Amino acid sequence: MTTKSKDIIITGFALFAMFFGAGNLIFPPYLGVITGEKFLIGFLGFIIADVGLSLLAILASAKSNGDTEIVFKRAGKKFALILGASIMICLGPLLAIPRTAATTFEMGIVSLMPNFNPLLFSIIFFSITLVLTIKPSKVVDIIGSYLTPALLVCLLLIIAVGILNPIGNLEKAAIQNVFSEGILQGYQTLDALGAICLSAVLIKSLAQKGYKEEKDRIDILLKAGVVAAVGLTVVYGGLTYLGATVSSVYDINVSQSSLIVAITSALLKTPGKIILSLIVSLACLTTAIGLTSATAEYFSKVTNGRLKYEQLVVAVCIFSLVISNLGVESIIKISAPILSLIYPATIVLIVMTIFRKFVENDNIVKFSTYTALFMGVLMAANDLGIDIAFLKMLPLANLGFCWVLPTFIAGIAGYFIKINKNKEYEEDEEIAV
Repeated sequence: MTTKSKDIIITGFALFAMFFGAGNLIFPPYLGVITGEKFLIGFLGFIIADVGLSLLAILASAKSNGDTEIVFKRAGKKFALILGASIMICLGPLLAIPRTAATTFEMGIVSLMPNFNPLLFSIIFFSITLVLTIKPSKVVDIIGSYLTPALLVCLLLIIAVGILNPIGNLEKAAIQNVFSEGILQGYQTLDALGAICLSAVLIKSLAQKGYKEEKDRIDILLKAGVVAAVGLTVVYGGLTYLGATVSSVYDINVSQSSLIVAITSALLKTPGKIILSLIVSLACLTTAIGLTSATAEYFSKVTNGRLKYEQLVVAVCIFSLVISNLGVESIIKISAPILSLIYPATIVLIVMTIFRKFVENDNIVKFSTYTALFMGVLMAANDLGIDIAFLKMLPLANLGFCWVLPTFIAGIAGYFIKINKNKEYEEDEEIAV
């Protein structure tokens, strides 16, 4: 195996592990429970919203050579800073990183040591995260070479046992909009948002490995993205099926974090609890390491080094430690409206970055992005209980994409308002693919 092929596999494994965290472990089994015999349809929606959008985000990041500012900047420099910071705060200490620790505790520790102190666990978890993240050049190798193979072996063992010895029969779906529910569950993983920023960490790591040519770094990142996508699809499919096999046992009200614990215990008894504890710990730790590194890298860069990487790593770990003690269910409830708010605009910018050579008018980008953000505000308000009836009347509303048509119309309107591309963006294009 050539050095480049080895680096593709290690980077792909690292990307898989960075993606596969708390949400990736708890959402697919729950999706299987509520979709039952229609789990494949729900799984398809999940893959589109998770793996599909993540691959697009990786492509956009690759085209920008890992510079997240380039992805967002064409909608306006101030807007790029606000949206980029909002995404990183969500991916970092506000939602995603605390969720990794909370999930590890509730699923991996409580089942083995019910009386373990949650605050003490958080201190241990983020101390390990801090130690393994403080040297950014080592992040990818630690995750891709050591932690991911162990994670995959444990996951595939449980899935294989569940396929060979199903716990129960597949029942009728407990919900009507199976496909749209899959998309919504895929949203919750945060992977599409994380892909933009995690790619930046990987590109920097590849540069430190000696890949000086931009085209080589991009080639490796894209191929690594495919490796990660295949791995995620296989694991998601297996976990969704495991959930479907207990659709006759649990209903829609089952706790998402306790579901996979119950499934594993039924399949492997007491050893299963130990294996699951190892899976959860590895999955959540690798994601916490990747996201902590990405968050620190981002804010260090946007402050022009005034905030040091090491200082930011410490700050992120401390803040995440505090939030993690709210628990998994509380963090998920907080995340839903926030994701509805920022996802549409982010997706628009990802698509615009990929097709940047075909979209010469900046107003197309600005009009469509701002409209997507406005629709995101309405969707977030709807999630918080404010009934906005017309959202349900828009096309694709049942799939969670009610924002698409207004955004498309706004983009067309922007097309007819001509403007020269700003010099700042032209400079960005020179360093992007």
